[in-house]
Amino acid sequence: MPNSPLDRRAFIIGTTVALAAVGGTPPASAAPAGAPTPVRIVDDRATPATRALFAYLKRQQGKGILFGHQHDLSYGFTFTTADGKASDTKAAVGDYPAVFGWDTLILDGDERPGVPGGTDAENIAALSRSLRQGDARGGINTLSAHMPNFVTGENFYDTSGRVVGHILPGGSKHAEFNAFLDRIASAVKGARRADGTPIPVIFRPFHENNGGWFWWGAGHATSAEYIEVYRYTVEYLRDTKGVHNLLYAYSPNSAFDGDPTGYLKTYPGDAFVDVLGYDAYDGSAGSDAWLDALVKDLAMVVRLANERGKVPAYSEFGESGTEGRDPNWFTGLLAAIKADPLARQATYMLTWANFGGSNRAYVPYPGHVLLPDFVTYHQDPYTVFAADLKGVFSARTRAVGNAPFMHLVTPTDRQRVTDSETTVRVRVTPARAGRVTYSVNGSPARRLHLDADGFYSGVWPIDPAWLDNRMVDLTVSARVGGETLTDSAQVLLGEVAPLPAGWVDDFEGYAGDDVSLNEAYSHVNSNTTTLSADHKSSGTYGLAYAYDFTGAGYTGIGKSVDADWSAFTSMALWLRGDGSGNGATLQIVADGVYFEYNVPLADTGGQEIKAPFSAFAPAPWDTAHAGAVLDAAHLAKVTTFNLYLGHGNDAATKGVVYVDDIRAE
Repeated sequence: MPNSPLDRRAFIIGTTVALAAVGGTPPASAAPAGAPTPVRIVDDRATPATRALFAYLKRQQGKGILFGHQHDLSYGFTFTTADGKASDTKAAVGDYPAVFGWDTLILDGDERPGVPGGTDAENIAALSRSLRQGDARGGINTLSAHMPNFVTGENFYDTSGRVVGHILPGGSKHAEFNAFLDRIASAVKGARRADGTPIPVIFRPFHENNGGWFWWGAGHATSAEYIEVYRYTVEYLRDTKGVHNLLYAYSPNSAFDGDPTGYLKTYPGDAFVDVLGYDAYDGSAGSDAWLDALVKDLAMVVRLANERGKVPAYSEFGESGTEGRDPNWFTGLLAAIKADPLARQATYMLTWANFGGSNRAYVPYPGHVLLPDFVTYHQDPYTVFAADLKGVFSARTRAVGNAPFMHLVTPTDRQRVTDSETTVRVRVTPARAGRVTYSVNGSPARRLHLDADGFYSGVWPIDPAWLDNRMVDLTVSARVGGETLTDSAQVLLGEVAPLPAGWVDDFEGYAGDDVSLNEAYSHVNSNTTTLSADHKSSGTYGLAYAYDFTGAGYTGIGKSVDADWSAFTSMALWLRGDGSGNGATLQIVADGVYFEYNVPLADTGGQEIKAPFSAFAPAPWDTAHAGAVLDAAHLAKVTTFNLYLGHGNDAATKGVVYVDDIRAE
């Protein structure tokens, strides 16, 4: 979703520890002539049309890229009344998009055709109707999910409350999350053609999770929490609610410098994903650097999809800068993608909604400066619009049966348990397990039993003496059909003393574990963060912050704060530079404004830095708040602290700086 300010500096996790088993799954072998084509998808009970859609998208790779548009039939610059036929894309090029994007915000009445204040039944019907309209126009439907914050009741941009932990099984908001999924299930199951056939939908929940702007994103949920909430969502819709017309898409945000490690860090696994997506918006007017980075990442996504038998997609794109800066933006983007033998295999590319007013026109309309280029883009033989779609749902297929899969649901990896007992939950699908057990640090196995919610569960009693900030290994195993399946997590035990008011981090609360450290921060571009016992201001640890400017001119880390700093007057931290000509930027996000203060990295001895809040200024790119002041009113609503490192002229491209005791005072 492009209207986040962080589109200009999208945080992405750059750590290198994968917490899910992501081994490749080869595609099913080709069928004999005349026999149904075998397809291996998440739901082996999927409807024939849903299986056929997957088979079509796989066949389409390298033959042309489908164009998609979010809310094409409900928002536009060329119409005021949505009738299921009016479309900016149709007005621009005489054809509808091949892919129609919708969002669960319709269910809350927050986007058309949902009704503000409408009943659940009204808005469920509105989403079902939207899916039918996209299908009737000859297109393929996708559904993204901007879910509300289930803890605070605010929207998806409210990142407070550690929401994911609360909506997982056993969490305080689990029932509310289930109720939301119930509405999705009703809307998707209600989207049927005149003959009663369910309309296939590509469902894309928890997107752009490597950024920090959504409550399910980096710094607000651990990788393991994300993986488990994604898996739970699939299992609940597929197995509990019996929704069988969904394909499931996973779509982190740019950029990865072509490295799959970060992309796979939160990958739910081959058993839960059909479409490997990738979101990337351009705020650079189609610069060569942006295009090169995009193609490199898109090629990486295609390569991963091919290895796993998945569908690769450019799941969100758009030009996010000032309109009209590059009159050849669409054709330039298409040419760059087509020129790469892997990137060109992406099956579709979907741009965002034409919400109107002061918002951007992601699809040009008659009279728009980019319209001639968009027309040329449409005319290119490699782009596919609705009229070009042939045989999307016609393939004869058979589903390859799903192999038994077992995973530890709670507690998740690096979860902190502070009570003297917790519940261990394991899911085994689709088979029934004969024996499921758990063990802690190699202790004798204890039996888990099938509960009413479909989990193998049991209470894990914890010796109170262990609640001393130690880490333990929790291992679960299940015996299924003569095979033993296992999973494991490292669990932190005991309370950590809360930081004083105004503190961001003293780096003492991670039990000496670098993975836990990295899970607490969002990361943008190439950096590595580890705990340092040698370079610090106080205590046992400081932060070693290694940068690499080879692929980008800046890098950054960020941590959620969600605090009132109005009683403080300055930002302070201990910093040991590397003597380079590079610089650091302290960034405070306060009441939606991005305030910055620059610090050189020339000092190599380590020193206290104190930056008065009065010396902070809005980020140069945050032009909407150019005159803002970091005053008490803003400081009362601090949400995030970010620490960027920027590449100086002719300065080192790689190095390490050290940080400790980040705080307001």
